[in-house]
Amino acid sequence: MSVEVELEESVGYTPLQRMRHSAAHVMAEAVQEIFPDARFAIGPAIEDGFYYDFDLPRALTPDDLPDIEQRMARIIAGKYPFLRDRWPREKALEYFREKGQTYKVELIENLSDAEVGIYQQHNFLDLCRGPHVSNTSEIGPFKLMRV
Repeated sequence: MSVEVELEESVGYTPLQRMRHSAAHVMAEAVQEIFPDARFAIGPAIEDGFYYDFDLPRALTPDDLPDIEQRMARIIAGKYPFLRDRWPREKALEYFREKGQTYKVELIENLSDAEVGIYQQHNFLDLCRGPHVSNTSEIGPFKLMRV
């Protein structure tokens, strides 16, 4: 049972922060397309952009960035909604354990909340508090600058 992003959740976040945070999730989806066994840690908006911590079978290089950007552009053009949900802690632990997402399991285990935030866009589902833009097309132009 997912719902689209609600406006009140965005209090305290600028539109640019929401765009950057959403771009991090889209980048994670693009990386997951290339590396299906990728493990994900966190992916926040930061002062000058966004990042996502990945555990990959090999290190990314600057040569990987054009492929990731191209995949991101396709996802962004798809206008996929960011769907928000709340899962019981145990359901989230079970899901991320099944997916081999050990960093997500560790994050959840360190939370005391009975429920955790889950966001999904297109083919990527993530542990997340949000907020995000309504759909991927609102992310706008971007450029991956460094690995």
